[in-house]
Amino acid sequence: MNAYTRTAARMARGCEFLGSETAILCGAMSWVSERNLVSAISNAGGFGVIACGAMTPALLDAEIAATKALTAKPFGVNLITMHPQLFDLIAVCARHGVTHVVLAGGIPPKGSVEAIAAGGAKVICFAPTLALGRKLLRSGADALVIEGMEAGGHIGPVSTSVLAQEILPSLADEHLVFVAGGIGRGEAIAGYLEMGAAGVQLGTRFACASESIAHPAFKKAFFRASARDATASVQVDPRLPVIPVRALKNKGTEAFTAKQIEVARKLDSGEVDMGAAQLEIEHYWAGALRRAVIDGDVENGSIMAGQSVGMVAKEEPVADIIAALLAECEGALSARTGTPAVAA
Repeated sequence: MNAYTRTAARMARGCEFLGSETAILCGAMSWVSERNLVSAISNAGGFGVIACGAMTPALLDAEIAATKALTAKPFGVNLITMHPQLFDLIAVCARHGVTHVVLAGGIPPKGSVEAIAAGGAKVICFAPTLALGRKLLRSGADALVIEGMEAGGHIGPVSTSVLAQEILPSLADEHLVFVAGGIGRGEAIAGYLEMGAAGVQLGTRFACASESIAHPAFKKAFFRASARDATASVQVDPRLPVIPVRALKNKGTEAFTAKQIEVARKLDSGEVDMGAAQLEIEHYWAGALRRAVIDGDVENGSIMAGQSVGMVAKEEPVADIIAALLAECEGALSARTGTPAVAA
């Protein structure tokens, strides 16, 4: 990283905040972003993030401990705001001295940001709009991630490039903003760094790394796919606000339509309230994703992938992926100044 002087200069704020050699975060991918991939990314100079997802506090406790056994470098934990045991999970992070907690899946509930800060960790929140980004920063968030709809997993309705143009000019000078969604090469990283981003977050690019425990069939599905194969789920009932999920189209994406109808009927009958209905949808996704990632059922499971999936052509070590991204980024920054890049 030191050899890539232009990239290092643009990432300096993000690196200082994260405590990492390069300001490249790995997006939290349930069942994929676990101890092996997270530690490998941190050891390679990036910033790994454990995907807590639907884990219980006991499971998260064990996962953090196992990750710490594999790396002495900083890493973070991604927590879902609607998790019924959110504050217990925050307490687990505090006991382990986790340096950064990422809150995802909605507006942080009252007291959660304060609880994370009290435990000594920095708070990173997702901001889908400029107004919400400002509110989150006023409420105590230390940094923001702006993620466009090109990303895999849960997505919003606006593209990464538009979000970056809307939010970075207003917030990036005084605040730390990381850009995510559809980033697969270093040239794109260079563009967002020049716009003021403190760093970037990538998920899809790391999903098939050598250190990823994802099933070989899951990885092969990535290698075969193009950007057009990564489609967003459809909301069936407007009364049940379901966050769209981007995944490779298969029988599992069709089954989700039936699941929404089932949950909507439970909501209508009073069997569940809105919170419970949304949580049931989350549990569905967690189970469907496990079938694909762990069991290798790529027909019926959920193969969550961003539109950058077409840039994932083979299994590579994390260190090689990060090195390639940095070289591409430095090359792009150097081309703009008319001077050659310095190879690592």
